[in-house]
Amino acid sequence: MPALDPGRTALVLVDLMERIVALPLAPRPGTEALDAAGRLADAFRAAGAPVVHIRVERPGIDTQPPGSELVAALVHDGDDVVVKRTIGGFQGTGLHELLQKHGVSTLVLGGIATNLGVESTARAAGDLGYDLVFAEDAMTALTADEHRASVQLDFPRLGTVAAVDAITLDGAA
Repeated sequence: MPALDPGRTALVLVDLMERIVALPLAPRPGTEALDAAGRLADAFRAAGAPVVHIRVERPGIDTQPPGSELVAALVHDGDDVVVKRTIGGFQGTGLHELLQKHGVSTLVLGGIATNLGVESTARAAGDLGYDLVFAEDAMTALTADEHRASVQLDFPRLGTVAAVDAITLDGAA
């Protein structure tokens, strides 16, 4: 896959929260997807490209369940955090405006669950005209079949599916 322009590309990581990473997931544990996402986030930061974390809050309740914060080690100073209250990351969150402020036209997506938050966010992003890259090993789902359906059937129709190690940014080592 060709190197991406760090001035026009953002990494968008969906729902990498303690309670979600800890779920029984497949085809890989949440910790493996989290590690891959962390490597990718480090590369984006090193290239000066935006890193955006999306986390979900349940609407209509005063206190979120324990573990509802993003995994602390993943979020660094300068990263953007968006809170969503629906499955996807765009509806009513200001995500599109944030990405436009950064001059972004390409999104690299990862997170949990592949077929829910990641796919819903990707479909809205595609509707908004973003080019999409899916970091396959930086995501996982509740079942391997759900993950495979998104990665093998849906995502290739929306953009490019690649392993984290194949995703590079111009000027990044």
